[in-house]
Amino acid sequence: MPVESGSSAAARQAKQKRKSHSLSIRRTNSTEQDRSGLQRDLLEGQESKLPLSLRTNLLDLFSQIEREFENLYLENIELRREIESLNDRLAADGQAVEGADLAKGALKTKASHSTSQLSQKLKTTYKASTSKIVSSFKATTSRAVCQLVKEYVGHRDGIWDLSATRTQPVVLGTASADHTAMLWSIETGKCLLKYLGHQGSVNSIKFHPTEQMALTASGDQTAHIWRYMVQLPAPQPVADTTQTPCEDDVDFSDKDDADGEVEGPNDCPSVRVPTTTLRSHQGVVIAADWLVGGKQVVTASWDRAANLYDVETSELVHSLTGHDQELTHCCTHPNQRLVVTSSRDTTFRLWDFRDPSIHSVNVFQGHTDTVTSAVFTVGDNVVSGSDDRTVKVWDLKNMRSPIATIRTDSAVNRISVSVNQKIIALPHDNRQVRLFDMSGVRLARLPRSNRQ
Repeated sequence: MPVESGSSAAARQAKQKRKSHSLSIRRTNSTEQDRSGLQRDLLEGQESKLPLSLRTNLLDLFSQIEREFENLYLENIELRREIESLNDRLAADGQAVEGADLAKGALKTKASHSTSQLSQKLKTTYKASTSKIVSSFKATTSRAVCQLVKEYVGHRDGIWDLSATRTQPVVLGTASADHTAMLWSIETGKCLLKYLGHQGSVNSIKFHPTEQMALTASGDQTAHIWRYMVQLPAPQPVADTTQTPCEDDVDFSDKDDADGEVEGPNDCPSVRVPTTTLRSHQGVVIAADWLVGGKQVVTASWDRAANLYDVETSELVHSLTGHDQELTHCCTHPNQRLVVTSSRDTTFRLWDFRDPSIHSVNVFQGHTDTVTSAVFTVGDNVVSGSDDRTVKVWDLKNMRSPIATIRTDSAVNRISVSVNQKIIALPHDNRQVRLFDMSGVRLARLPRSNRQ
C-alpha cells in the first residue's frame, strides 16, 4: 500500500478545513452565500486555464444576472396572483350589486370602480416589467416583399440625398460627395443630366413643386438653384425580377465592377452655371428645401442657423437662429408655410410662417442625442430620427409627447416618408434600411448589398 506523503496529507487536511469552513458558512449565511460558496468550491475542483480570480469574478457577475431574473420572475408571479385575486373580487362584487338595494349598489359600484382601477394599474405594471424581456422577440404583424429593381451607377463618391420630381417628366435626382448632382431616368437607370456648379460636396437636392428647377445645398457654403431640360428615353422591356424576397438573412452578392454592362454617365449632358446662388452662410450648407408655392427656400447650415431666401431676388429674408450646435437637416410642410429644423443639440424646432406678422418657433426636446432629421408627412405629423437609436412620430396638434416611438439597434440617418402609403424608411449606420408604418410597426427590411 503506497504511503501518503506529508505534503499531500497536509493538502488534504487544508482542503477538508476549507470544506468544513464552507459548510459552516452555509449553515449560518443566506441562500445567496450558500450558492456562491458552493460554486466557488466547485470551481476549485475543476481544471481551467483561467486564473481563479477571473473565474470568481465571472461567477459573481453571472450570479447577479441570475438573481435579477429570479427577482423579476418572483415579482411577476406575485403580480399574477394579485391580478387573479382582484378579478375574483370583481366578479363577486358584480354579483352582489345585482341583488342589493340602490344604496348598497351605488357603494359597491364605487368600490368596484376603484378596484378595477387598481387592477388596471397592476396589469400595466406587469406588462411593463415583462416587456423588457420579450420586446426583443416581438414578431412583426405584417411583412412586405422587397426586391432590387434598378441600380443607378455613376457617382464616384457617397450619395447623401435623393429626391424625385413633382412634375412631368418624373426623374430621380441624387446629390453626392463627388461635387455633382445627377438626374436619372427611373425606368431605365440612365443618367439624363449632371450638375457641376458646386465646388464642394452636394449634400441635398430638392425639386421645385411646379417648374423644372432644382435646389442643391453644398459644402462650399452655398445653395444653388438651377434649371434643367431632360427628355426621357424610350422605355425598355422589364426583366423578370421575381427573386428572393426581403428577409433578414438575405444578402445580395457583390457585382463585378469589370462587367461593363451598366452604362456610365460619361455621355451625360451637364449644367455648370446656376440660375441663382444663395450666399450668406459661414459653414457647410447641409440641407435646403422649397417652401410651399416655390417662391422661397430655406437652408440649414453647420453655422447653427437656417436661412430663408426669396427665390426671385436671392435676398435673405430671415435668419432662423436659436440652435446651440450645427444643424443637420431642414424640411418644409407640403401644404403650409411651416419649417422644421434638426440639430446636433438634441432638439428640433418648428418655425411657423403662416402669419406674415408673427414668426413663431417651438423647440422640442424628445431625443437624447443628435437629431439627424425631422420631416413632415402629408397629414399633420412630424417624424424625427436621432443618433439615440429612436424614431418618433409626433402630432402637430399636440406635440407634448410622441404618438409612436420606434426603437432600433443603430443610429438613424436621414429618414424619408412615402407620400401615398405613409411608410417610413429608416437608413441606419449599420448599412440597413428598414420600413415602418406610421404606428411604428415594422414592415420590411430592404435587401442588403455587400458592397462597401
